Amino acid sequence: MNQIIPIFYACDDNFIKYTAVSIRSLIDNADSSRSYHIHILNTTVSQAHMDEILLMQTSNVRISFDDVTQYADKLQGKLPIRDYYTKTTYFRLFIPDMFPEYEKAIYIDSDTVVPGNVAELFDHDLKDNYVGAAHEQVMIQVDTYGTYVERVCGLDRNAYFNAGVLLLNCRLFREKNLLERFVSLLGAYNFVVTQDEDYLNVLCKDRVLWLEQGWNCEVFGDIPCREDEMKVVHYIMVSKPWHYADCRLSHIFWSYAERTPLVDSIRDEASSYTDEERVRDNLVCENLLKTAQKEIDREDNYLNRLNQKRAQDRIKVLSKIEKFEAAGIFDRDVEDDPPSKELKPEDIEYTPTGLIPRVKTAVAFTAAKIFVRRMMKEKQLIIKDIVGLENLKNLDSGAVITCNHFNAFDSFAIHLAYMASGQKKRKFYRVIREGNYTSFPGFYGFLMRNCNTLPLSSNMRTMCKFIKGVNQRLQEGHFVLFYPEQSMWWNYRKPKPLKNGAFQFSMMSKVPVLPCFITMKDSDILGSDGFYVQEYTIHIGKAIYPDDSMGPRESVESMKKENFRQWQEIYEKEYGIPLRYKTNDRGQSQSREA
Repeated sequence: MNQIIPIFYACDDNFIKYTAVSIRSLIDNADSSRSYHIHILNTTVSQAHMDEILLMQTSNVRISFDDVTQYADKLQGKLPIRDYYTKTTYFRLFIPDMFPEYEKAIYIDSDTVVPGNVAELFDHDLKDNYVGAAHEQVMIQVDTYGTYVERVCGLDRNAYFNAGVLLLNCRLFREKNLLERFVSLLGAYNFVVTQDEDYLNVLCKDRVLWLEQGWNCEVFGDIPCREDEMKVVHYIMVSKPWHYADCRLSHIFWSYAERTPLVDSIRDEASSYTDEERVRDNLVCENLLKTAQKEIDREDNYLNRLNQKRAQDRIKVLSKIEKFEAAGIFDRDVEDDPPSKELKPEDIEYTPTGLIPRVKTAVAFTAAKIFVRRMMKEKQLIIKDIVGLENLKNLDSGAVITCNHFNAFDSFAIHLAYMASGQKKRKFYRVIREGNYTSFPGFYGFLMRNCNTLPLSSNMRTMCKFIKGVNQRLQEGHFVLFYPEQSMWWNYRKPKPLKNGAFQFSMMSKVPVLPCFITMKDSDILGSDGFYVQEYTIHIGKAIYPDDSMGPRESVESMKKENFRQWQEIYEKEYGIPLRYKTNDRGQSQSREA
């Protein structure tokens, strides 16, 4: 069955001629073996213009005009409209509810040309993402806008999408009531910079399938792709070929405009556009930048309002993380740990024998399983997926397991991956802080002391026992979990620079390092602290083996770099953004050494 590909535009009678150019290019480059239905959402397009556009239909491309007056009237007076924005920019939000027959659909702004085959865009698998979209270059290339995204919207500037080309997951939009959530957010805060794009980015946080930049190649600043990579050219802001003769990539626009029924009207506008109007355009751009700065400076901007409702201890932790990252300090905990009692040699056996330790361990693991099951049932711990489990299943020796550290319970996630691997002959141990072993009270303290934990110590004689005990466990063929970042930063998504310890144990015991990295997404569940509970995806990388041809120091450094490389690759693939740190020169040096 040849599935119909639904494509949506939104325009008024003034902009319909540019919509015609985009449609012309789309039809010219469409796959002739596929069927398309182009919907033009509108409230004011004249019948004469409709008739001219309908002449462009082909045997496999149907065009229809869809009146959205009923939906627009529901939001009358609520939609922020300013400068070159009109209410038509909000029409894309109506698509999933207006067309329940569609599981997914494409939305394209009218100020575009489409040299690519949109069937290739439609065929992307959205999975559990709300939209497929490309990175917004304005936010990346202009610092004020990037700061606005981070300080007002609460998003990374590299994780903000341009809403001019979207692959919409209509099914999830309906299931998650995104239109209702948009209306609710509309009543709570008035985004005045990129308006509906801001709302969409806030609502779709962590639910974006990042498209190749060629699917939305914005004519702005440093154009992010070569002409032969451009599948959609987007003439954003004041980069309009019909207003500026020197507009970059205008030849692509005019090559299609010449073949539309409205080309005379486009030429008339190009020739009649005045210098006064161009001055006004520049003023609009200047005012938009000033507006962004004003929003950054507002004490009651969106993010500040949000943070007032959140647990203040978490806000302080996030602020401390930001300061530490900027200073290049990655190996210090950001939370105030309880006082730590020194662990002396006589207080610990790293390889205990006898009935009592075995009973305590059995009881502790039973209690831990009940505790973890309850956390998962109550959605306090959400494991979305385990990727690369075969890399753990296929190990035929002991291994040092490394993992990023961002939560007091993230070791439970790795333990669940170990259990899923079916490695029953090998036990799972974890290295923990001294204070977690000596000073943690109650139930958690019992788990810390009895769930196959290997505590560090500030006592050198105890550390000698620790080293011997860890090596023994590895050589017996067991797994030992290390946090080579040597610090826990709450919900911090970036990999932190690595220390040598875990890799030195790998070298000493001649066992591989298995790099694990956990990525996070906001779930739909708001925690009691005012932050969304995170969904975890556990990524298990490929084993890294010591190189006997190298000296110990060189081998450790090589393994450490490969571990970090795999973590960085996972981070950039999963989050769709480059790994960058907000560091000064010292911090940048530290991150490069990782």
